Amino acid sequence: MRGEGSYGKRRILCVFPRYSPSFGTFEYAYPLTDGVRAFMPPQGLLVIAAYMPADWQVRFIDENMRSATDSDFEWADAVFVSGMHIQRRQMNDICRRAHAFDLPVALGGPSVSACPDYYPAFDYLHIGELGDATDELIARLAQDTARPEQQVVLRTKDRVEMAKFPLPAYELAQIDRYFLGSIQYSSGCPYQCEFCDIPGLYGRNPRLKTPEQVVAELDKLLACGLSGSVYFVDDNFIGNRKAALELLPHLVAWQKRTGFRLRLSCEATLNIAKRPEILSLMREAYFITIFCGIETPDPDALRAISKDHNMMVPIMDAVKTLNDYGMEVVSGIILGLDTDTPETGKHLLEFIEQSQIPLLTINLLQALPKTPLWDRLAREGRLIEDDEERDSNVKFRLPYEHVVTSWRNCMKNAYRPEKLYERFQHQVEHTFPNRLQVPASARVFSWRDVKRGLKMLARITWKVGVVGDYKRVFWKFAISRLIRGDIEVLIATSLISHHLIAFSRAASGGLQNASNYSTRLREAVTVAE
Repeated sequence: MRGEGSYGKRRILCVFPRYSPSFGTFEYAYPLTDGVRAFMPPQGLLVIAAYMPADWQVRFIDENMRSATDSDFEWADAVFVSGMHIQRRQMNDICRRAHAFDLPVALGGPSVSACPDYYPAFDYLHIGELGDATDELIARLAQDTARPEQQVVLRTKDRVEMAKFPLPAYELAQIDRYFLGSIQYSSGCPYQCEFCDIPGLYGRNPRLKTPEQVVAELDKLLACGLSGSVYFVDDNFIGNRKAALELLPHLVAWQKRTGFRLRLSCEATLNIAKRPEILSLMREAYFITIFCGIETPDPDALRAISKDHNMMVPIMDAVKTLNDYGMEVVSGIILGLDTDTPETGKHLLEFIEQSQIPLLTINLLQALPKTPLWDRLAREGRLIEDDEERDSNVKFRLPYEHVVTSWRNCMKNAYRPEKLYERFQHQVEHTFPNRLQVPASARVFSWRDVKRGLKMLARITWKVGVVGDYKRVFWKFAISRLIRGDIEVLIATSLISHHLIAFSRAASGGLQNASNYSTRLREAVTVAE
């Protein structure tokens, strides 16, 4: 946070836009929890909130929990907004509401940094990361909070080193009401997958926080009430392997100091399977889940999308290696690639059966700005923009309806309750025993953690095990977990499974978007109580 005295006094309202219901935000699981209302705290906006001058008052609202009210806007001198492409309509709606109170509105984050032309109504556009553009925005608002006569575009040229980032302002958020905690220690990725916008936005040379910063953030998350799990939101946890090796011993020491209160997860390229020195330390640090962008099991398709690094180890061998270190694999999958055939959906279901990966985020290909895919499809005349009847902006090689039907069929069959619970049972037998076995004397449970677990177990038992329509499948899995006293696994598996089953049913019935990046509007899907 910047020093006092030279910036006057301002009241800044930071508003994070609502997400549309999607596969990856797990909203169908929330009614089974002890009051979860949103997925993960938004790192970017909370860092900006922490960077404000010390004399400025900051109020943070995540509209996934509650909407900003008239009184919030009346309180503010200016409004800050951030978000991704999928939240474009919601961001513009926040701007409209703020303008009704004649407030200046500044927009930052990945969407506006890639596509500033999407947001003509905002007063200030902050392009790029925390840096000199942020300082200029603060200086302008310190001088005058009236709306400028025309839009002001501020571009970061000199970025703040991540080692100098403030701790995110977690204290402003309801951390105990998020499904997962989030933390970031690096930005950027060395690879150039055709469909990914990370290198274009954040560069190929990952920039880093210090291990001490990461540990301090974890301490702050615990102090703000987080329990359960923390997800490292880095684009690639091993983007800088040397840095990962330097960080992990600090995480191991932190877990021992705090009593293994939090389970850790991250995202990494599949070639992490070639790094036993990293995997062994991740196991010791209590990493239990790793998201890998497998995208497709087809080697020709991987080469076509510049994802050759997924073939450094055979995919099935890589998955088994990660399982051998106690880490459950979550996979990203893309349908609609140029190399897809009419049999691709069938082959995907076979891959799911063979790999025994429980959770796969299956998406239609979507071209994002600032990607090689966008540039190539633009040259080929295969970009379809502003067609709200489609779930993708790509003109596929296969007929559009065939690709969408294939997606729905894959969602329907992959997440049949009996199939999903069979895959989780495989994890129970072949992956979870390989996790770090923390002695009961080393683990710390607060009374709040115990009450939280009992409350969730009671809700799961009633809503899934008593009145649910797949209760026989549930009890077949649950009884053995209860006999063994493995309550954590039972709760976590039940929450995830319930969301996947409910979402896939809506998806196969045409009630959900086939791409997490699609801005296609659908009628709101009411989450079952």
